[in-house]
This record gives sequence, structure tokens and C-alpha cells, in this order.
Amino acid sequence: MKRQAKTHAWHHQHVSDFYVRQATEQGWRSRAAFKLMEIDDKDHLLKPGITVVDLGCAPGGWCQVAAQRLKGQGRIIGVDLLEMTGIGGVTFIQGDFTEDAVLAELVAAGIENSVDLVLSDMAPNISGVDSSDQARIYYLVELALDFARHHLKPEGAFLAKVFQGAGFEDYVKQLRAAFKVVAVRKPKASRDRSREVYLLGKGLIAPL
Repeated sequence: MKRQAKTHAWHHQHVSDFYVRQATEQGWRSRAAFKLMEIDDKDHLLKPGITVVDLGCAPGGWCQVAAQRLKGQGRIIGVDLLEMTGIGGVTFIQGDFTEDAVLAELVAAGIENSVDLVLSDMAPNISGVDSSDQARIYYLVELALDFARHHLKPEGAFLAKVFQGAGFEDYVKQLRAAFKVVAVRKPKASRDRSREVYLLGKGLIAPL
């Protein structure tokens, strides 16, 4: 009963959330679109002509933002284990980006040594056990960072969602070893009570 009440409270809060309502009214697939827009307004990551890879892209909110801001100039490739309804100007690959078959599709799509920006809004299914969840979160973002260091151009950028807590400082150190500038972003659309933040690395200095 307690679990049902908690689920009901979350659902009520979600549907009454300002950014959820705005996303629905404006045609964005998720409230996360507003997070990327705010970060991009500040950091100017999305520019016509660049190549973007969005890891964990479903349902497609970040791909929508990228497509709008690239204005049909450049390349956007989204990857996810889940299905995603098509978006104009976005190439979607379904699968695990760490697997050879998916990497071969990415290379065939033209990412080899040509990616300007890697995005990662990934998060694992949450179990409710903090230590386990944190370990799974940082496992994912470490894989994303490894992908970025293999495929970004020199001076490329990487933006990833993380959660403050165990593993955070170590991950920041990894970013600082790989990028000239590392910044923490907490967009307004990220709920205040959430430990969620976004880490931005700009100027790749240690490609693999």
C-alpha cells in the first residue's frame, strides 16, 4: 500500500510539473529537452554543421533539440537499447553502443574521428539501493566517456548526466584528465531535490 501511495504521489507530481506540461504543449518528447536547451544557451554546444552522437537517446527529446538547432546542417546520430520514433534529420541506431555490431553501424554512419559533441542523458533502472544505483550510474557514464575519448575530434565536447554522491569526485577527475575545461551545470528543469547534475567537458586533450 505504501508503495502504491508513493507511486501515485510521483505520478501526480510528474503530470503537474511545469516542464512536463510545457513539453506536452510545445511538442517536445520529454522535459529533458529544456535541460539541454538551457545548457546550450549558456555553452553554445549545438551549431550548424557539427556531428552529434546522443547516447541513450530515447524517447528523443535531446535529438529534437539538436535537430532544431543544427537547422538541417550537420549530422545527428542517436543510440539506445529502446526503440525511438523517427525524427527528421536524426539517424537512429537501436542497440548497445559498446557492442561491436553497433559500433560498426556508427562507423558506417560516419563518426570515425569526426564527432564534435557526445551527449549522454543515460540512467539505469533504479533499484532504490543507493550504493548499487550509484555504481550502475557511474558504470554507464564511464562507458560514455570512453566512447567520447575514442570518437571525438580534438577539441570536441562531452555532456553527461551524473548524480552527486559516491563516485562523483572520481569521475570529475577523469574528465579533468581528458578535457581542458570541466564545468558542472544544474539546469532549472532539473528538479531541485534531485542529486542530478550535468558535467560538461570542453576541449578534448586526451583522445584514445
